[in-house]
Amino acid sequence: MLLARLLSPALTAGALDIVGADGRRHRVGVGTPTLTLRLHDKALHRDLVMNPRLRFGEAYMDGRLSIEGGSVYDFLALLSAGTDNVQGVLGNLREALSPALRLIQQSNPLRRSRRNVAHHYDLSRSFFELFLDRDLQYSCAYFPTPDTGLDEAQEAKKRHIAAKLLLRPGMRVLDIGCGWGGMALYLARMTGAQVTGITLSREQLAVARERAAHAGLAGQVRFELCDYRQMEGRFDRIVSVGMFEHVGVPHYPAFFAKLRDLLAEDGVGLLHAIGRSDGPGSTNPWFRKYIFPGGYSPALSEVIPAVEKAKLWNTDVEILRLHYAETLRHWRERFAARRKEARAMYDERFCRMWEFYLAGAEISFRYQGHMVFQMQLARSLGAVPLVRDYMQRTETALAEAVPPPLRTGRNVGASNA
Repeated sequence: MLLARLLSPALTAGALDIVGADGRRHRVGVGTPTLTLRLHDKALHRDLVMNPRLRFGEAYMDGRLSIEGGSVYDFLALLSAGTDNVQGVLGNLREALSPALRLIQQSNPLRRSRRNVAHHYDLSRSFFELFLDRDLQYSCAYFPTPDTGLDEAQEAKKRHIAAKLLLRPGMRVLDIGCGWGGMALYLARMTGAQVTGITLSREQLAVARERAAHAGLAGQVRFELCDYRQMEGRFDRIVSVGMFEHVGVPHYPAFFAKLRDLLAEDGVGLLHAIGRSDGPGSTNPWFRKYIFPGGYSPALSEVIPAVEKAKLWNTDVEILRLHYAETLRHWRERFAARRKEARAMYDERFCRMWEFYLAGAEISFRYQGHMVFQMQLARSLGAVPLVRDYMQRTETALAEAVPPPLRTGRNVGASNA
């Protein structure tokens, strides 16, 4: 069986049984198999051999294959845990064929950016509430200890970012890709900053404005449907969390040039984004088709030249390694616990798509070199202190601070806490 031979290099730390549509069983790896991959139609074998990185996820969504003895996460972990070459095992020539193809896939002009955002982020708030934390933070959390819960880890992430921004009351802050408004509202409430959040998602915009009104912060925080390229004015601080992955490598020079134009002379920016530790690559075709059209997680070697060209100071870089793997584990387990509710909102194929997405994303951070970087940027040499001690002091002070009470008692849902 050709598929068994192709998977064999990945199975250096376990074994797997593959049962074809003809009922024949093929064993791959060493030891006693704990999982069985069962193919339900004859054409699937050819599809998986020809384009495994796309077709495996599609076959799982469509029920053309099943995994016995465990979950889709268990299967992907089995393939990934024992090898550094799982991308080679599950790759294909077309994905690595042409740098020009990568540039086309990552081109995100304004109209396409809006369409790409709507594809994923305009799903209903009630769906995301099934598995996100109570503040609807849809980005990597920060786990100070291994036993930190998801809600606490997302609060820690916001403190960690706020500490790097050196905020003071009255500062003008721009949040690029503000999502449902959690970061903007936190910065306003805890530091007294005046915050503008921009998003391309109409669904997220409506929720963010509702939350600002509920918190009594509508006069201090405003949210707009706006692309970063259309933004005007000057800001003391700029923060962007989980948005840069949608910019695209061809647009990096323009992104950082715009960031510089929007920053005050002594301004500071903080970019929190997914990256890859093993150099430039390509987005998995299944993720690109079904989850994040136009999305790409860059290597730092693709980002730094654009920062330098924009004449920005890179004043601090921190690599968060397994933090996103743990975040995704929480999301995956929470989604599984409330799967029936998701099934009632959408359908079985959607649920299987989401299971594959969360499992595959966790695998990429746990085994395949993906990480998150936080990059602090400034226009001037002296915009931040010479040593990093201030970050820990500020983070500790924020953790000990008592949040100001909400200014209105109107209840609009637990996610607004």
